[in-house]
This record gives sequence, C-alpha cells and structure tokens, in this order.
Amino acid sequence: MSRWHPPPPRARIPSEVPVSTIPHWIGGTATTGSADRTAPVFNPATGESPTEVVLGSVADVEAAIAAAWDAFPDWSQTSVSARTKVMFAFRELVNAHAARIAEAITDEHGKVLSDALGEVQRGLEVVEFACGIPHLLKGAYSDQVSTGVDSFSFREPLGVVAGITPFNFPAMVPMWMFPVAIACGNTFVLKPSERDPSASLILAELWQQAGLPDGVFNVVHGDKVAVDALLDSPRVSAVSFVGSTPIARYIHERGTAAGKRVQALGGAKNHAVVLPDADLDFAADHLAAAAFGSAGERCMAISAAVAVGAGAERVVEAVSERARAVKVGPGREAGAEMGPVVTRAAQERIVGLIDSGEQQGASVAVDGRGYVVPGHENGFFVGPTVIDRVETGMEVYQQEIFGPVLSVVRADSVDEAIALINANPYGNGTALFTSSGEAARRFQRGVHVGMIGINVPVPVPMAFYSFGGWKDSLFGDTHVHGPEGVGFYTRAKVVTSRWPAPAHASEASFHFPTAR
Repeated sequence: MSRWHPPPPRARIPSEVPVSTIPHWIGGTATTGSADRTAPVFNPATGESPTEVVLGSVADVEAAIAAAWDAFPDWSQTSVSARTKVMFAFRELVNAHAARIAEAITDEHGKVLSDALGEVQRGLEVVEFACGIPHLLKGAYSDQVSTGVDSFSFREPLGVVAGITPFNFPAMVPMWMFPVAIACGNTFVLKPSERDPSASLILAELWQQAGLPDGVFNVVHGDKVAVDALLDSPRVSAVSFVGSTPIARYIHERGTAAGKRVQALGGAKNHAVVLPDADLDFAADHLAAAAFGSAGERCMAISAAVAVGAGAERVVEAVSERARAVKVGPGREAGAEMGPVVTRAAQERIVGLIDSGEQQGASVAVDGRGYVVPGHENGFFVGPTVIDRVETGMEVYQQEIFGPVLSVVRADSVDEAIALINANPYGNGTALFTSSGEAARRFQRGVHVGMIGINVPVPVPMAFYSFGGWKDSLFGDTHVHGPEGVGFYTRAKVVTSRWPAPAHASEASFHFPTAR
C-alpha cells in the first residue's frame, strides 16, 4: 500500500534546507511524474514556503486519464452493493482522519482549525449521501405498456470524469464531486488547487485503504497546462469545476466544444438584506460570521450588507463592533476565529480594493489594512473590514473581493433591495434578516438567485439537495451533488421489451408502433 504524509509545518525554513515535494497520485501510487516544473506551497500564517508541489505535464495528465480509463470497465460493472461498501468504509476513514485533513488545510490555506474541521464535515455529508447510491440509482418500470410489452429505465456511468477545484475548500469541494461520481460507477481524475494540495493526497490514500481499486481515483496537480489537457482529452466524458467566473466560462466553453458535459460554478457577490424589523443583535452576529469566517474566502461569504430604511446606522454600528472583536491569528492558535488569506497576492488585491472604495467616496468604518499578528509579521493577514456608504458603481462593490471585507449598501425598501440584488451579474447566494413572513416570501420569490437564506446568512444546501447559483455564478444547467449530481454523472437508458410466445413470434407490422 502506498502511503504519503504531508510534511510537518515549520515556522521558518533555512535556505539550505530542501523543501518537501507534494506528488501526484496516479493508479494508486504517489509519483512526481514526468514534469520538471514545481510551485511553492505557502503557510499563509508565516509567509514561508515549507513545501512545493509538482505541476503536471500533459503526459502526467494523460497517465492519470489512462489509469482511470483502464479502471473503468471493472469498476462500472462492480455491483452497487460492493460499491456501497467501499463508500461506507471511506466515510469511516475520513471521519477517523478528520483532524489530520483539517491540519493540512490549515497549514496551506490558513483557515482556523475549527473551520477546517467544519469543511471536512460538510464534505462527509456528500459521502453519506453517496452511500445511498442503491436507492439513488433505482430506475422505473412500467408493466404492459402495450400488449405483451414492458418498459423500464436505468442509469449508467459516463466513464472517466474530472474535477477541477479551488483553493478555498481543498477537501469539501472535491467531496462535492467525487463521492457521487465514484458511487455511480465512474472513475475520477482530480485537479486540485496548487495552493493547498495536501488534503487531496490524504483523501487518495484513504480511498485506497477503503478498498477502492487503483485507478478509480487519481490526483494530478498543475496549472493551465493540466486543465487544458483534461478539457481536450477525448477520454474524459465530463468535467466539474468550481472557481472564478472568467475561468468557469472558459472551462464551460472549451469543455463543451470538446463534446463533454460540463458543470462550471463561478463567482459570487452575495448580499444580506437587513430589514428594520430584524433582530439586530442576531443579524449582526451572523453577518460578522458570514463576512469574516474563513477570512471571507468562501463562495457563499456575505460581502455586501443591504441596510434597509432608517436603521442603517445601527446596522453599521453593530457589525463594526463585532468586526473589531474578531480574534485574528494563525489557524493552529487556540481561540483564533479568523486566519490569514491564502497568498501575498490575495492580501495585496484585497487591500487595493479597500483603497479604491475609500478613494471613490465610501467610508471605512473598520479598517483591516496593515493588520499585523505579533510573531507572524510576514503572514498574509488582513483584518476584518467594514466599509459603509458603498455605491453599486464602486469597484469594491462590483468585484468579488474574496477577503474579510463587508460593504454596506443602503436601500429604502425591500423592493429596492431585491432590485439591487437582481441587477448584479452574480446569482449565487443571498440572505434576508426579518421577522416578517410576508417580506420573506416576497424576497424569496423575487430575487434571481439560486440559494436563499431567511435568517440564515450562508444558505449552503444539505447534501441531499443540490448546490448552485444563477446568472454568472453558473455555466451549464446542472448543480453539484444531490439529485442533480447523480444525473450529471450518469445517463439514462430506456428498454422496451417483448417476450412473445412462439406462436406469435411473427406478428410484425410496417406501421409506426402504437400501444394496443
């Protein structure tokens, strides 16, 4: 059995000490492949790079696809019961190793350990959903649709499928995809983010321990070279993607042009509307958590609060108070509530957007620029930031910030708030804080958004529903996991059968077949 462990974190790496290299996982084996390129993997809390990851060549991607292609015939013909046993075993192993996975996420992404553990748990929920695959793949049967004729349907796997996943959830987002795909009988090639790749290797090892045949699950690291090789390969039947809108659009266009099924989830600008009748303390607590949790690096983070009516000042004051109280520190530090952002470039981009908002006339109520954590002066930290009196024409409103920044926009009514949300090109998630059932119903029916929370700021559906937005937040017509995930990773067959008695075997007709 191949076994790979992420290296332990180090606060400082002397220049003479060689860094560790994170490999691919192809055909059940950890391998550095044929590539001669690598990329640094940083610990965002220290700013140091204790490890590097290999960047796959076209040959490496083709090797992963070939391993999946060779494994597909046997795996697709494995009984549903046998596949389910592997799923249950994998579920138990992930649960047992949750802390190890979370630590790898914290060291490479920067989010605090409690948040990383929560990510693993939400991914496990999809694994648990996939454990019900015998029920999910049940077909339909119609007896005697015509005299002596029966019809039935069932679903079959596609073949080799791929997932291209982002840095912000290095365990959960891949687990939105591969449990359902593999349970349905497909084989899988994962291209995770090169910024925090270790979690995917741990999951690959756990799949092997669970009894998954070699080649059914593969991991190949890389950049655009690897992505394009997956999109162009005629052996890859479908591609799932989560990331920014420009890349989602590119993935969808190039993948569909190559004849593949593609589900590509893009960016977001998630609004939370606070009505005057809302419980202000409740709303402010949840706004702060939704804006600053995981340093705002969530596709469902609330980045725009819409304060409705005369209570806007109180909303800003309440949220600002909570922003100042957030405990910022390295992810492994006990009591830390928010860690750094993922890279120095991300830190600089976020600070630049705060600058632009201030320059364009917004008021910075809580300023996280220049935030320094003692002992971690080189870390990629940005403090919680609240920007008031933001207008929709400002860059800080129009851009997906992906950082701990909450912009406050003002509106006179719930209808104006709905119109503001609908005018935004994104349609991923939104929330409403209110004590009015009438306002809630008007809001949930009126907004052009895929996922809506009523007094729930981050309305990520449970695994037995499907996740996805509208407008520029989704390319393709299929959301991930849940029932739509099963549909995406399978295709239907309908069989119409007749078993005539020998005496009637020659009752053929040139007429178009009709029921009789």
